[in-house]
Amino acid sequence: MRVAIFSILFLISTVFQPAMAASKAEIDAKVNGALKQLYTEIPSSKELVANSHGVLVMPEVIKAGFGIGGEYGEGALLINNRTDGYYSTASASIGLQMGAQIKSQVILFMTADALNAFKSSGGWEAGVDGSVALATLGAGGALDSNTLQQPIIGFIFSNKGLMYNLTFEGSKFTKLDR
Repeated sequence: MRVAIFSILFLISTVFQPAMAASKAEIDAKVNGALKQLYTEIPSSKELVANSHGVLVMPEVIKAGFGIGGEYGEGALLINNRTDGYYSTASASIGLQMGAQIKSQVILFMTADALNAFKSSGGWEAGVDGSVALATLGAGGALDSNTLQQPIIGFIFSNKGLMYNLTFEGSKFTKLDR
């Protein structure tokens, strides 16, 4: 069933890609805005980003569902504060769900091996090809020390909407031709 849902999402994103696709300039502007918002909401993230080998920013991931759900977003991989490539994320789900939301996702590749594994994949799936440690804040807004030791750290923030889902599991990231 999961394969069927991914097939449907792939077909929809392939057929409607030209209509949905943002330009490089639009993606870059949204990526910069998302990083500024991340630094405002979680100030300690700025140092982590500076120390990472790569930063994948998905500024607007839209999720909607009524029994069967899906999500899609576009963003960029930054290496040394420069865009290295543009990516999309997509996932599908089945279960008790209804509503829609928009969220921002930032994934930090803290090791060269983690970044290289992501870049060399034909389609990288969170939880399968690499485990993403969701950043959690402890007392006083400090990041959890266990999270800081992980090779891949993720942030989900600015959640807007009536559906609430804070996970990377099942999200597939694919390089865009731009």
